[in-house]
Amino acid sequence: MTETVTDFDVGAVRAQFPILQRELDGNPLIYLDNAATTQKPQAVIDALVDYYTQCNSNVHRGAHQLSDEATKRFENARKTVANFINAAAVEEVIWTSGTTEGINIIAKGMAQRLKAGDEVLVTQMEHHANLVTWQQACKASGAQLKVVPIDEQGNLSIEAFDQLLSDRTRLLAMPHVSNALGTVNPIVSLTAKAKAKGALVLIDGAQGVAHGDVDVQAIGADFYVFSGHKLFGPTGIGVLWGRKAVLEDWPIWLTGGEMIATVTYEDATWGALPNRLEAGTPNIAGAIGMAAAIDWFQALDINAVKAHEQALLEHALELAKDIPGMRIVGNADNKIGILSFVIEGIHPADIGFLLDRQGIAIRTGDHCAQPLMQRLGVPGTARASFTIYNTLQDVDALFKGLKKAAMMLA
Repeated sequence: MTETVTDFDVGAVRAQFPILQRELDGNPLIYLDNAATTQKPQAVIDALVDYYTQCNSNVHRGAHQLSDEATKRFENARKTVANFINAAAVEEVIWTSGTTEGINIIAKGMAQRLKAGDEVLVTQMEHHANLVTWQQACKASGAQLKVVPIDEQGNLSIEAFDQLLSDRTRLLAMPHVSNALGTVNPIVSLTAKAKAKGALVLIDGAQGVAHGDVDVQAIGADFYVFSGHKLFGPTGIGVLWGRKAVLEDWPIWLTGGEMIATVTYEDATWGALPNRLEAGTPNIAGAIGMAAAIDWFQALDINAVKAHEQALLEHALELAKDIPGMRIVGNADNKIGILSFVIEGIHPADIGFLLDRQGIAIRTGDHCAQPLMQRLGVPGTARASFTIYNTLQDVDALFKGLKKAAMMLA
C-alpha cells in the first residue's frame, strides 16, 4: 500500500525505492540523473508484477476473464491519467511509447496540413524530439520553422516571441521545462498569445509533469505530451493528451488492429477516440505501472515536494561558489532542479567518469539539445538533476566528488 507523506519526509520516500539501497564499488548510490529517467518505487514494481502474475492478457477483444480484468485495469489507468492532468474527457488520453512518439503523432499529422507560407514556432531550448520533428514537418510541407531565442541566463525572450508570432503561425511547440537548463517557461501566457493568433499549441511536458500540478485545461494548449519513466513509472509508456475536438479528425498515425471501425478489401474506416490513435497491442503493463506511479506521486504533499526540490537546487547553487572554474549553465529567473555546469579545463565526460567511480550518477553531453549547446558556446555540460528522493547529503556528496575530481585532473 502506498505510504502517504504529508509533512515531507525524504527518508520515508527513499525507503520506497529499492534501487537506492544499492552500493557501487563500495559506495552508496547517489542518483542524480533524474531528468533522464527517474527510479521506481516499490508500488510501481508491485503493480507490474501483479499484472503479469494475475491477469496477463491482451485487452479489449478477449472473451475470457483474464482479458476482462486486464482491460479494466488498462482503462482505469487511462482514467487515472485523465484525472491527474485534469483532462476534460478520458478519451483525450492517448497511450504512446513516450514523449517522442506523442510529438511525432502530431507532427506527422501537422505535416499534412501545413503549406508553403505557414510557420511553426519553436524555441532555442528544444530537446531534439521537439525540434527535429517540426524541422522535418516543415521540410515536407514547405512551411517555415522559426526559433524563439533565449538570453544568456536561459530565459526565453518574450519580446522576440511577440515579434515572431504572427497570423501565419500555425503551431507553437515549446517545452514546459528545459531538460538542459531547468528553465520553466510561462506556458499559460504564451499559449494564450498563440491561441489568439489561431495557432495550435503543443507543450513538451517531459520535464514538467513530475515537478508539480499539471492542469491541461488551465494551460489552454491543444496538446500536452509526457513520458511515464520521468514520472517514477515504467519506460516505454507515455501520454499524448489532446483536445477532443482536435484529435477526433486528426490524421491517423498507424493502422492495424483496434483502431478501425470497418474494413473491406477496398477500404477502411477509423474508430472513435482513443482507439483511432492506438493501433495494435498497447503497452498494457506500462499503462498500469504508470497509473501506479501517479497514485504514488499524488499521495505526496505536492507543495512540500516543490519546496524540497527547490531547497536541493539552492543548496547546490550555494556550494557551486566554492568550486574554482565552475560555471552554471542556465540561471533562468524561474527554474527547477536541474544543475548544468562546466568546469574550466575539465571535459564534462571526465567529470562524469570520475563521479561514477564514487557512486555518483549524473549525465554529461549535449542532452539531446545540440543547437542549444551551440547557442551557449559549449560542447556540452555535466548535468545533475534532483527529485523528491534526493537529499541535501546527496548534494554535499556531489560537490565533495567534484572537488576530488578537480584535484585528480589538476
